[in-house]
Amino acid sequence: MTHSPAAPLICFSHLRWDFVLQRPQHLMGRFAANRPVFFWEEMIPCDHHLPYLEFHAFPGTAVRAIRPRVPRHWSPHDTERALAGLLDQMLALTRTQKPVLWFYTPQMWPFARHVDASAVVYDCMDELSNFRFAPPDLARNEADLMAAADAVFTGGFSIWEAKRDRHDNIHPFPSSVDAAHFAAARRGPADPVDQAGIPHPRLGYYGVIDERLDLGLIRDLAAARPDWHIVMVGPVAKISEGDLPRAANIHWLGQKSYAELPAYLGGWDAALMPFAINEATRFISPTKTPEYLAGGRPVVSTPIRDVIRHYGDIAAVQIAADTPGFVTACDHALAMSAKPAEWRDEADRLLATISWDATFRHMNRLVAEAAEQRLNPRAPDRFPAPGIRRGARAYDVVIAGAGFAGSVLAERLAEGSGKRVLVVDKRGHVAGNAYDHLDAAGVLVHRYGPHIFHTNSDDVVAYLSRFTRWRPYEHRVLAQVGDRRVPMPINRTTINALYGLDLTTDTEVAGFLAAQAEPVAEIRNSRDVVVNAVGTRLYETFFQGYTRKQWGLDPSELDKSVTSRVPTRTNADDRYFTDSFQAMPLEGFTRMFERMLDHPNIDLALGQDFHDLPARDLAALTIYTGPIDAFFGHRFGHLPYRSLTFRHQTLDMRRFQPVAVVNYPAEDVPWTRITEYKHLTGQVHPKTSITHEIPSADGDPYYPIPRPENQALLRRYEDLARERPDVIFAGRLGSYRYYNMDQVVGQALAIHRRMAPRLTVSAVAGE
Repeated sequence: MTHSPAAPLICFSHLRWDFVLQRPQHLMGRFAANRPVFFWEEMIPCDHHLPYLEFHAFPGTAVRAIRPRVPRHWSPHDTERALAGLLDQMLALTRTQKPVLWFYTPQMWPFARHVDASAVVYDCMDELSNFRFAPPDLARNEADLMAAADAVFTGGFSIWEAKRDRHDNIHPFPSSVDAAHFAAARRGPADPVDQAGIPHPRLGYYGVIDERLDLGLIRDLAAARPDWHIVMVGPVAKISEGDLPRAANIHWLGQKSYAELPAYLGGWDAALMPFAINEATRFISPTKTPEYLAGGRPVVSTPIRDVIRHYGDIAAVQIAADTPGFVTACDHALAMSAKPAEWRDEADRLLATISWDATFRHMNRLVAEAAEQRLNPRAPDRFPAPGIRRGARAYDVVIAGAGFAGSVLAERLAEGSGKRVLVVDKRGHVAGNAYDHLDAAGVLVHRYGPHIFHTNSDDVVAYLSRFTRWRPYEHRVLAQVGDRRVPMPINRTTINALYGLDLTTDTEVAGFLAAQAEPVAEIRNSRDVVVNAVGTRLYETFFQGYTRKQWGLDPSELDKSVTSRVPTRTNADDRYFTDSFQAMPLEGFTRMFERMLDHPNIDLALGQDFHDLPARDLAALTIYTGPIDAFFGHRFGHLPYRSLTFRHQTLDMRRFQPVAVVNYPAEDVPWTRITEYKHLTGQVHPKTSITHEIPSADGDPYYPIPRPENQALLRRYEDLARERPDVIFAGRLGSYRYYNMDQVVGQALAIHRRMAPRLTVSAVAGE
């Protein structure tokens, strides 16, 4: 990368460095190992007449804290202007240029947005707008920061799921743990003075004591078991001291330093996470879970989503939703504390996968990539002008079509059989319908609609991997039904949303669908397939209108294979495909094809119709991947195809929709789906490009229409093809079959395997 990884970093927080959570301290301390790091703290009102800055250094860290002070009587507008001026003053004093701006709060974005940054990072630890006393302008400031950010990190998976459709470079980073620091609790350090006199058994909590805690649960737990002693360590914030439940066995010990926490933890028999289930805790991913486990203590938590997600399956973590369940879970935890050998190894194996070093390395790489992207944004592709690239030589094989079938066969014949090959395509590019390119805004798009690669064939993956690296991608599709979007194919989530149900098992869903199904004695067409499986309502909701638009025919007029391709699931799997290999070419399909065809024995004739080739360019063998009826001049009439019209659009926003494809099954909506390509490609860009896909009867052939009369017409053309041993028909159009990409590759490889024994290796090109 041309961008220096040592760009200064300014971290903006609503807390002071000496009171801040562990995540900023651990991360900023690591960033400070090779770059200046400044921690910009919350603004402190002062009684001076002018604003000023305080610089603070803390022992043991290279991070310098910056404390801005602004006269308390100044208006919000004047305060914001003063903070912007103080920030500029700090940049000048420290000679900081093009820093990385790292925000833990969007409230500081307004006065920092003018800074010429090498990258902007938003590290969103919580849904701050759900907290008590949240500023009214917080949501607007967060939207502005998200729009400007080059990378967004979240404090856990739940908040990532809630915000992932708002940015194209957003990554979940559940907080890690300094296992060695908290492992001191296992060695039984001396009890702190204010805890030493508290009897056992002790159940403890440390952290901020605010509206996120279920104070009623703490009160009821203490009342249910007066022989237990509940130790609460941490500062009280946003609630009154009078709100705290009081009892002889509840001990409020106040705020302690990070260094002191292992000593308190070491004196507990079990650790608590008594969080309320409310808006403030909806997206939290508590750092306490791994810290408590590192300290060797069993944990009892209320059902916080990220706790369940990451720790719900290990014995050391008990989860309970109400007071009776919580009391029972605490009983189990206390019993476990006497036999740590039975559960600590499992917990330690999990902790071994979590480290601040790993989190830092991943974040640091993403920040460096974001800075590089700002410094060197990719320019729109420049493809060579269409024309024939060749020497004065004869060809062994001419291939009509530079899509999957033609390109794979060209490569195999050139590399595997030493043949001289001319590939002809009437379009001015390779890759056929899989062609992708950077549009005018620099967004990578698929010109002919979305192409998502998936396969169960190891041979196909191994072959294509010679020409590309892969980006893992699992395709998900939503269907717009009225004012809601539900997963497609139909799954348990879809059923529950449409029918207002709460089905939780495969058996329940299967039983419900069986009750909806309307058995068809003889399944003859696509309508019969769906109605027989799920009944009329789901058929009309998802299939009838979509199929009529897509094919220009009612499902009752189409072969049953059309709707048989789309399954109905009883589980909650929302992936569109379930193949063992699902990925996208890392640099796009076009790059993969260019590498495939980059061979000295392969020449290209782009922008050239095969049927207009001069005689000197013909060969003894032709491979034809265009429509089989076109090769024979439509002698028996045209084989029917459906075509597509693509309405491409670039939008000045990071994200348009939550998934790559949203289907529109309603018949009164002209398009069948909208695709947003950045989901597919993983590209990071401040804008996004989408495509409305509108089926039509006219235009390039895309989909063979599966009807019995069309198959009868195909057989007449196949009879003609058998009379032409000098021509091989391949691909979707040459076979008049709806093949997926991997199936076309597999077909092409199989064709070459059959041909190879009969082929003799010709002289090397140019000899």
